[in-house]
Amino acid sequence: MSDRTAVLRSWLSDVLGPESLELTPASSDASFRRYWRVRRAGETWIAMDAPPEFEDCGRYADLARRFRACGLNTPEIHAEFREQGFLLISDLGDRVYLGELNEQSADRLYGDALDALETLQTRAPVDGLPQYDTALLTRELGLFREWLLQGLLERSLDARDCERLDRVESILIDNALEQPRVCVHRDYHSRNLMLTEAGNPGVLDFQDAVVGPITYDLVSLLRDCYIAWPEARVRDWAFGYFQRAEASGLIDAVEPERFERWFDLMGMQRHLKACGIFARLSLRDGKHGYLADIPRTLGYVLDVAGRYPELREFGDWLGGPVSTALKARLAVAA
Repeated sequence: MSDRTAVLRSWLSDVLGPESLELTPASSDASFRRYWRVRRAGETWIAMDAPPEFEDCGRYADLARRFRACGLNTPEIHAEFREQGFLLISDLGDRVYLGELNEQSADRLYGDALDALETLQTRAPVDGLPQYDTALLTRELGLFREWLLQGLLERSLDARDCERLDRVESILIDNALEQPRVCVHRDYHSRNLMLTEAGNPGVLDFQDAVVGPITYDLVSLLRDCYIAWPEARVRDWAFGYFQRAEASGLIDAVEPERFERWFDLMGMQRHLKACGIFARLSLRDGKHGYLADIPRTLGYVLDVAGRYPELREFGDWLGGPVSTALKARLAVAA
């Protein structure tokens, strides 16, 4: 037992009482957080261990309460020890959306997830949340350059490469900033949604919420880095949400073609960032399993680039030398 686990167990005994309790790993994620399922006398909870030098469990607790108050099914905070980075929260089960989605369940499960997204965008207060601004968008796009191109692929970028990247990043940032601003979960996808008996879905991993573009969470959900759907189905879901956003007043006097561009280019920003993060998780953190998600994620970028003339050269570059180098690198890693 590690020192942190021993301290966590001692704190849980103080919170729940001296009766014996069982601690088993519940899950881990792409951050430094770890989760334990706590069992005692037929009841279960989840204990979060978020080392304070790396994570802010207080922000998680504050946002969980804020989002529960507006109608989202986020975990209830039962106890907290912020100085140590420990939380005791309600157990939303282990039925992750990713394992539950199939051809038959997708419309129902995405319908619930889109309902929850509308609640987030129409009811969640945004006071005190950081802005998804130019600086943050730029830092995120830089992850692709730093960790995938220069890091994973060990590619030296010449002046033309840098100019190509700069031009596309400018297009993507302008697209994000022109959209209506709402509360953005920022990681709204099948690994952070739980199938629950009541109030489906349970919503996790919301601690990085910001105020930002209306299409960010929508494209995160529908063009998921971990599961892909036929494009016609994705567009049906997306335009269904567009109509809901119009009816609820989230958007006003926006042509469907403009919304489609917002959606497509916002997805490209997110997917370039995600490719960089997956490469960083492998190179820096030793979490090599995420490398398998890069081809799917980069595939979304290539699809979108092929639809817009101003992105076509970038798509040709990614689909040519970059993709060739990536295939070779992943073959070595396999």
